[in-house]
Amino acid sequence: MIPDTVKQDRRQRTSVVPRETMALFFDADWFDERLARRGLSRAVLAASTGLSEADLTQVFKDQRTLSAGQVTIFAELLGETAADVAAHAGVSTPVPGRPAGSDARIADLERRVAALEAEVARLRAP
Repeated sequence: MIPDTVKQDRRQRTSVVPRETMALFFDADWFDERLARRGLSRAVLAASTGLSEADLTQVFKDQRTLSAGQVTIFAELLGETAADVAAHAGVSTPVPGRPAGSDARIADLERRVAALEAEVARLRAP
């Protein structure tokens, strides 16, 4: 029986990681199942993140960690949340997040793009 928590003892420090929150190691089976559901291969996953297939193999063997950007790409390809991908990628995997105020900046950029598109349309009109 697997306990609900996993204790990790490193140099006399013990931390408790909730099992349902995060995998201790990279959960290759979880990723392979999601790839199969989407009809994708590990090669596609590697290419989409800019990793070589050898580098991705290291990720799947828990010998290399993912960046927050790679977690985001994995999530988009697999149809999962970035938090779920990070949780199954091991304890050292960063969960991507939005910086404070990013929603306001995105809305401002969208307004500016819309204004530029309107101006281009006006200039193209006969």
